Amino acid sequence: MYKLLIRPILFLFDPEKVHHFTFNILRIKGSIPGFKSLVSLLFSYENPKLERTLFGITFKNPVGLAAGFDKDAKLIDELSTFGFGFIEIGTLTPKAQPGNDKPRLFRLPQDQAIINRMGFNNGGVVEAVERLKKRTSSVIVGGNIGKNKLTPNENAFDDYALCFEALYEHVDYFVINVSSPNTPGLRELQEKEPLRKLLSYVKGLSEAKPLSKPILLKIAPDLTTSQLDDVIEILKETKTDGIIATNTTISREGLTTSSEAVQKIGAGGLSGKPLTKRSTEVISYLRKQLGTSYPIIAVGGIMSPQDALDKLNAGADLIQLYTGFIYEGPSIVKRINKALINQ
Repeated sequence: MYKLLIRPILFLFDPEKVHHFTFNILRIKGSIPGFKSLVSLLFSYENPKLERTLFGITFKNPVGLAAGFDKDAKLIDELSTFGFGFIEIGTLTPKAQPGNDKPRLFRLPQDQAIINRMGFNNGGVVEAVERLKKRTSSVIVGGNIGKNKLTPNENAFDDYALCFEALYEHVDYFVINVSSPNTPGLRELQEKEPLRKLLSYVKGLSEAKPLSKPILLKIAPDLTTSQLDDVIEILKETKTDGIIATNTTISREGLTTSSEAVQKIGAGGLSGKPLTKRSTEVISYLRKQLGTSYPIIAVGGIMSPQDALDKLNAGADLIQLYTGFIYEGPSIVKRINKALINQ
């Protein structure tokens, strides 16, 4: 019903407005007694064989919601009813910021893709923490953290530290985001020395706590093999707990959408089906170089149960959805989990 009826209607309107509209609908309906239980009945799929344990955390299933969908932790309880094994909030920054100018979110239906240049728009980490304090679901929550746009890279450590300290008691793991293409200068922190220092710093913050929480790195799909080798070396050296591959790409290769339409959209990170092959290649390479036990979370172009299986077969331990959730609808979570049991 979603692809035949609901999606065509939603796709008639501005994607960012639709996002806020659907959030409002979920929030309102979520307050109706029994609504969340009904959604869970329709879209959740439970089976003990789906459980995965990674960096000391047990996930009820390996299908998560990627960062960017619920940046401000507004709908943790509602979204958990769609059957996700975990939800990643953010990217959060210390101070609230509006993000880049609108329009900044664009669909490419012919390519089953999205281009965004949101620019870490969020209400700030403090507001998110207040919402997290009130959540009632037990779903695993990851905190994706970054720096404010106006924070120079030489002061970026302070921003990551502020977010870490604020979120520490309220999330299960952390993700260091240095791979978004939409914050000026951010990807410079992916370079070898800045990355080594940043990961060592945040890892040190975690280890200083009574209970250390996992620190993961999210990388771009646009890294060269040499850059991936540098990342792998740093992950091992800093004892970073895991990696998420991959963020959106700045590449526009192989699109069906006309070059004129793509050029009109302009800058931004591309997600969805065009990213499927590259993200799987990165995961496969990481697995070969990192060995069999290093935690890898796959994201990027998972548009079907087969895509999910391909990512897991390439070496991923868990997967995350974003664009596939938008194009395929909420049933994709259940379909993937069933496919995992039936394979």
